[in-house]
Amino acid sequence: MNTELVVFIVYLCFMLGIGVYFFIRSRGSGEKEYFLGGRKMGPWVSALSAGASDMSAWVLMGLPASIYAVGIGEAWIAIGLAIGYALSWIFEAPRLRRFSIAADDSITLPQYLTNRFKSSSKVLQIICAVIFLVAYTLYAASSVKACGTLFNTVVGIDAKLAMYIAAAIIVCYTFLGGFSAVCWTDFFQGLLMLGALLIAPIFALGLISGGQGAMTMEQLPEGYWNFFPSWQSVASGLGWGLGYFGMPHIIIRFMSVRSDRDLKKSARIGISWNVLIILFSVAAGCIGHLFMGELSDSSTVFIQMVRRIFPSLISGVLLSAILAASMSTADSQLLCASSAFSSDVYKPVIRKNKTSDREMYWAGRIVVLVIAVAAVLIASDPNSESIMGLVSNAWGIFGAAFGPAILLSLFWKRFTFKGAIAGITVGAVVDILWLIYLSGTGLYEIIPGFLAGLLAAVAVALLDKAPSAEVEALFDQASAPEQEEEKTPIS
Repeated sequence: MNTELVVFIVYLCFMLGIGVYFFIRSRGSGEKEYFLGGRKMGPWVSALSAGASDMSAWVLMGLPASIYAVGIGEAWIAIGLAIGYALSWIFEAPRLRRFSIAADDSITLPQYLTNRFKSSSKVLQIICAVIFLVAYTLYAASSVKACGTLFNTVVGIDAKLAMYIAAAIIVCYTFLGGFSAVCWTDFFQGLLMLGALLIAPIFALGLISGGQGAMTMEQLPEGYWNFFPSWQSVASGLGWGLGYFGMPHIIIRFMSVRSDRDLKKSARIGISWNVLIILFSVAAGCIGHLFMGELSDSSTVFIQMVRRIFPSLISGVLLSAILAASMSTADSQLLCASSAFSSDVYKPVIRKNKTSDREMYWAGRIVVLVIAVAAVLIASDPNSESIMGLVSNAWGIFGAAFGPAILLSLFWKRFTFKGAIAGITVGAVVDILWLIYLSGTGLYEIIPGFLAGLLAAVAVALLDKAPSAEVEALFDQASAPEQEEEKTPIS
């Protein structure tokens, strides 16, 4: 236990060190450097950062717990995620990067959606910022809760105290280094997550083959291996993939890549990483049930499996992957919410563009602190949902609200500003109402929310007057691929 605690402390100090390094390096830089890394991210960092910011602790605790407790039918979530992630990198990423540059070099998602239509209205930016603050608080709560469970299970520290410590460290290096620090910490954390998920299930399977498993396949609950439990399970699992088209903290990585050429390389790296992570997350749930037998808390299956197999030094390193998963998502969410508020609400609406860079930074950092505190309060509430439940709620809101609007803005020339407002608003409202009143149907709320948002966006855009010649020219300019001799935008 002491050895594992020492490993955790060393790991956390390393993360803080990255934040300090980028704080010193980027001191005096502008808001694009802090919120988007100056669009200088290379393919490896962009790919693993996008993946790590996506795969929070649910991939090491939530999804294995679902597979462990319910059965292989939950693997449809993994299939949906793999398909959605690949499609977002292949079709959405190249166009979003070019469109965000053409749209006045936008550095946030709400800013892009406003500039894309050459609108002076701030309505859309305010709506987006409100959704960000609500959904990211829920999302960050899942990461903080995972840290509490990890420290409580492994070291015996009070779960609430562990949540406070983890949240404080995440806030510190997000405060210090901004987007660059977040991306580089995500890069290292992505490598650690992949290593942990590859090693633990393979070793456990080897021990099971040697007769050291707690159960046989015949002893698993009836229906455990049923791959088609119900049409709702299949549809809901595949529906998870829709979330990628509107997940701000993931797709903002598309906007930060240096060039189209680097983005293609990032896509190959990112998709490969994603498939491996998801495949072995499912394997951890199945193999963990055979190896460990029945557990009182299914969310600890990965933790218990690692601790039983490996000596404390190695288990400490592998279990640091849960810290990596939690922090790599939470830091990205906090930064994304911070940029949305400070760049899209505080600067243009509250301060009427009269802010200095220093004031902008502090406005964003205060938002980071507020969301972190709210997330800890939610996570520490004994009546709050499970890690997977919190992620599911936030994922659904983002995918239903922003997915249709972003895709239409990239691929439909006739799309309008009012259509984007309608799609975002209706998608979010339908998703939330379905969760509250119709969750008993067994259908994941992102599906009706996404479809309703898509229909509303198309209908309102068709009823609205056609875009101006200037907006159509922007669409044509951004639709053209970059020339072979690519250029990085001026910071």
